[in-house]
Amino acid sequence: MTRPPFEVADVIRKVKKGKSFQHFCGSFTWEQIKVLRAIVCCRTSALGGHRDRCSDCGYTVAISYNSCRNRHCPKCQTNARNKWLRNRQQELLPVEYYHLVFSVPHQLIPLMWQNKKILFTLMFKTAAATLLEIAADPKHLGAEIGFFGILHTWGQIMNRHPHIHFVVPGGGLSPDHTRWIPLRYRFLLPVKVLSKVFCGKFLDGLRQAFQKGQLSFQGKCKRLSNKAAFDSFLYTLSRQDWVVYAKPPFGGPDHVLQYLARYTHRVAISNHRIVSVSESQVTFRWKDYKNNNKIRTTTLSCEKFLNRFLQHILPKGFMRIRHFGLFANRKRKELLAHCRALLNYTPEPELEDWSSDSELWRCPRCHGLMSVIARFSAFKIWLMNIANAEAFDTS
Repeated sequence: MTRPPFEVADVIRKVKKGKSFQHFCGSFTWEQIKVLRAIVCCRTSALGGHRDRCSDCGYTVAISYNSCRNRHCPKCQTNARNKWLRNRQQELLPVEYYHLVFSVPHQLIPLMWQNKKILFTLMFKTAAATLLEIAADPKHLGAEIGFFGILHTWGQIMNRHPHIHFVVPGGGLSPDHTRWIPLRYRFLLPVKVLSKVFCGKFLDGLRQAFQKGQLSFQGKCKRLSNKAAFDSFLYTLSRQDWVVYAKPPFGGPDHVLQYLARYTHRVAISNHRIVSVSESQVTFRWKDYKNNNKIRTTTLSCEKFLNRFLQHILPKGFMRIRHFGLFANRKRKELLAHCRALLNYTPEPELEDWSSDSELWRCPRCHGLMSVIARFSAFKIWLMNIANAEAFDTS
């Protein structure tokens, strides 16, 4: 993929030039400011660098600047994604995979943004518990299933739109773990039942969090700190549509990998969607799902663009990809091996094309493996640049 002409870092630099930058950053948390700093320094001399040499032909490249490795940086997700996908490749089963999306009513979003860690966690737990409960019901599947979920908090125009994408294999283990139970129907589980149970579980968890004093109420949500107002709020939410959307099945394991390759480790906006950056405005592309996926453009001020981007920074240590049921971390290895045995399936060897850094660490001349032969601190690179500049002036 070619390098995009504009980046989120360019927008930060434009705002940083303005006199209001300190005032602009004053409304952000320390975590958000750290993300801004990481993005603007990513792959620049500020983070130091390294020099690589081909182990086959000896070709040596110039100094490459280091990445910031921040999970919200648009430039640092490829390697993390490839590493995660390599791990998932050996865990896929020879069955169809299904894609379910859980979302919450719009009225709940302001409260969620004031209590991100608690309510995003609650959303994960209740959605996963809903899938496990309905799948275990003999009226539907009667099996123990495994799946993983990916939290996205944004829409196409970086608006607040929290939703979780679940990837679920078509079938599960019998309660006594002696056989694999395939799906009875072409769909995984009835979405109307899922949405109703999800609503009940989430509101019950929300009520418990309120009773334990775990929720924060600020601004427009401050009135909800009153118990009567909060109970009325819960009743209003119970009358709303809790959407659980089921997409068509992926097909076999290869289709799942192809989908996940472009879907995991996303950030609110990729650099490739930015069309232009001026001194005061940013224009970016987005897909209008309500109108046949038509590609549109939106222009925002640089400050508003960064405000929208930064509102999707997750709390420190929050895991946005989680595994449940058969895929839960503590028992995944054992149960997946058992599932493969019941399905008489041996996973294929790891594909070389999915190796991390496949483009960065291959020799451009002979395609041999590149290895680091020297590392440079930011200070040393600064001295080298000064020396090169002096040499240029002398010549």
